[in-house]
Amino acid sequence: MWLAIAQARRNPKWPFGAVIVGTRGGEVLGSGVNTGADSPLLHGEVVAMNDYVRRQGNQGWADTTLYTTGEPCSMCMSALAWANVRRVVWASSIDEIRSTDIIQIDLTAREVAAAARSFYTPQLLLGGVLAEHTNHLFREAQRLRERFPDASAV
Repeated sequence: MWLAIAQARRNPKWPFGAVIVGTRGGEVLGSGVNTGADSPLLHGEVVAMNDYVRRQGNQGWADTTLYTTGEPCSMCMSALAWANVRRVVWASSIDEIRSTDIIQIDLTAREVAAAARSFYTPQLLLGGVLAEHTNHLFREAQRLRERFPDASAV
């Protein structure tokens, strides 16, 4: 999770960072930070997934774990289900993120995973890991967005 937090610090106004690691060896196979200013699709998890594909190809997802600073939104969790990433660990919950005025679709990662149960069986969906650190990042980001509303990143 510390590596995901390091990614998040690259975009202090939108601190959604993610890393994909090999479950067995713990090696970083992909990483990313939210670049939503470039495209609304480029959430941290999606950027990390794209980096993974560039480095590893579109294979081996079931043997990875994704760590992310914020609970995956419905779009990101759906992408993780389609890729068959079976272990997803996050820090701040969707509710905590929403409390910092970041809009979120009100569906939890677990609800999305349950809706995909016909083809997706996660092994681990774990939230709250280092949340005290990421909650602070999201509150700081809220202050930055209030202070510099027109700047895409500070």
